[in-house]
Amino acid sequence: MTTAPVTPTPTPASTPTSTSTSALNASRTTATAIRVLAQLRHDPRTIAMLIVLPSLLLLLLRYVFDGSARTFDGIGASLLGIFPLITMFLVTSIATLRERTSGTLERLLAMPLGKGDLIAGYALAFGTLAIVQSALATGLAVWLLGLDVTGSPWLLLLVALLDALLGTALGLFVSAFASSEFQAVQFMPAVIFPQLLLCGLFTPRSNMHPVLEAISNVLPMSYAVDGMNEVLTHTDITATFVRDTLIVATCALLVLTLGAATLRRRTQ
Repeated sequence: MTTAPVTPTPTPASTPTSTSTSALNASRTTATAIRVLAQLRHDPRTIAMLIVLPSLLLLLLRYVFDGSARTFDGIGASLLGIFPLITMFLVTSIATLRERTSGTLERLLAMPLGKGDLIAGYALAFGTLAIVQSALATGLAVWLLGLDVTGSPWLLLLVALLDALLGTALGLFVSAFASSEFQAVQFMPAVIFPQLLLCGLFTPRSNMHPVLEAISNVLPMSYAVDGMNEVLTHTDITATFVRDTLIVATCALLVLTLGAATLRRRTQ
């Protein structure tokens, strides 16, 4: 009596998966940051936009109000935080999108590199540039352009750095929803301009319509401007200043977390 041969049950082939774990790995994060900085080193136009442009805009603003130093003192500190935020948002969103459309992001995530490592690496790389950018802009505004600051210039630098990191986080986040560099640029009027209008730069937020004031109370740029104004008018660190800086820092961390959660491997 013959029996039919037993066909072995096929086992599913293992497929490589990326380790997109929530825990960050310091070595992978640092390696990602070094790679991003190495790429930026070969792009002098981007470096110039990141580091030099905010200072040039402050210089231009100072001589726009050449006959009224008090006007420059009134808005110079606020723009010292806003200019780095805008430039970091623009460059980071385009740079991250370019990584995805070129297929680099997909190849990176096929390796043992989690989304959190990638986002943290980008934040570390652009954060390093943000330190240089903020230090240069703050030094120029205070010591060369004569910005009259009641508090410590180091506190101005702290807020400017937090604003730049917030711009980096926002840029990383919105890049996940764009399929081209043109679309990434289009997010600026949608994400940045409403905050610019409602942050209290043009009129105190308390003078706005109650609905607009309520909206401004949940926008991080409002607290970035408030933090700068606290340094401008107070010699000591106030409770309001601590609140404002904590809100900006918390918003940056929250948006970075959302950026890691929404990061896509590639653009269809």
